[in-house]
Order: sequence, then structure tokens, then C-alpha cells
Amino acid sequence: MKFFMQTVPDAAAPATPPSADAMREMGSFIEESFRNGTLVATGAMERGGKRIEHRSWRFTITDGPFTEAKETVVGWAIVNADSEEQAIELSKRFWAIVGDGSGSIHRVYDPGEMPPGFEAP
Repeated sequence: MKFFMQTVPDAAAPATPPSADAMREMGSFIEESFRNGTLVATGAMERGGKRIEHRSWRFTITDGPFTEAKETVVGWAIVNADSEEQAIELSKRFWAIVGDGSGSIHRVYDPGEMPPGFEAP
């Protein structure tokens, strides 16, 4: 199974760069996860970004940050896990390194797989 994880910083905490020790520990975690096949891809994201909307064949592109957004996603990862529980444990290990914040975990379905509730009639 694949899971998409996104990272949201703690809005109450000041944005400070991670310590050198935290960077080394995260580097080791990422390297180990790539090596053992758990980590498929990961990266950081700019805080603003762009929003694209499509309505009646018209496109609107809006620069961020978006005032109505309550959270900003700043990082992401796609991981292989045998279960949702294993994905949660990987996320807990990540947060133990980086500190406070929150995120979400979403199951990713491969082409041809259908999520529950999307079965063809």
C-alpha cells in the first residue's frame, strides 16, 4: 500500500530552522527509508503556491498565500507500508525528529485500484 503524508507546521511556534543534529537525524531517516523501500518520494513545498480553478472552460490562477487557508502544507512524502498502522508509525518517527506540528496520512490507490465507495455500478 502507498500512503501520502503531508506536513503542517505548528502555527503557534516561531519558524526556526532545524538544528544540525535534527538535520543529521532526518538525513539518516530519509536515507534508511529510501534504502529499505519504505520511502518512495519526499520534498518540501513553498508556503504560498498557486491555486488553479476551472469553471465552464475558464481557468483562474491565483497566487498564494490564501487567506482562507487555515493551514499551509510545507512538506510531503509518499511511503510504502504494509498497513495504515505502519504508515502511522513512520509518521510518528518523523514527528519525533522534527518536533511540533501536524499532518495527514492518505491512502494512495494505484491506477486500476478503486477506493472503497468508488466501485462501478
